[in-house]
Amino acid sequence: SDQAATAADVTTLQVFRDLFSSEVLRPGEEISVGATTLMFTDLRNSTRMYREIGDAPAFGRVREHFEILEQAVTAEGGSIVKTMGDAIMAAFRNPASALRAVWTVQKQIAARGEPPLSLKVGIHHGPCIVVNLNDRLDYFGSTVNIAARLPNFSTGGEAIISESIRNDQEVIEFLEKNAPPNSLTRFQGDIRGYDQSMDLWRIQMQ
Repeated sequence: SDQAATAADVTTLQVFRDLFSSEVLRPGEEISVGATTLMFTDLRNSTRMYREIGDAPAFGRVREHFEILEQAVTAEGGSIVKTMGDAIMAAFRNPASALRAVWTVQKQIAARGEPPLSLKVGIHHGPCIVVNLNDRLDYFGSTVNIAARLPNFSTGGEAIISESIRNDQEVIEFLEKNAPPNSLTRFQGDIRGYDQSMDLWRIQMQ
């Protein structure tokens, strides 16, 4: 039915997670999601920022960046799965939504205050499982493991995307309209726990 919503659809909606995360699955149960887009971000040089401008101002900048992230992710129909220090994990129904969200966030946080902030970002798309962990819907599986490691290839102000993201037609169209010339480069990345290197793409966002 066109009226039906899949597990992949509802688990990426922020309002659904806010209302039903602790109720939709009993502890120990899991649901398989055929394909979802996962994004991990990390704030570059945040430790140095705390040292340079002081704890209170630095925490204010970090909190502001979280607010911008949440607004952009929600606007694209995604959801914040969890925060980890200065990093987040977010889920989206499709690759282009994730890229549009982080593109907006990077431009906004770079324009606010000194020192300018920049994100290290990784985006990957694929199957995973969803479980109820600590009263929160969380994702597990190879797609999550790969996506979580992609920000390590970034030096800040960049999105590292997998081949599955790069080949998405909406992503191709978005990059053709928005990415500056020569801002997209391909490279081979060694992912910890995987025997073979992966084809990855680096997108300069600033």
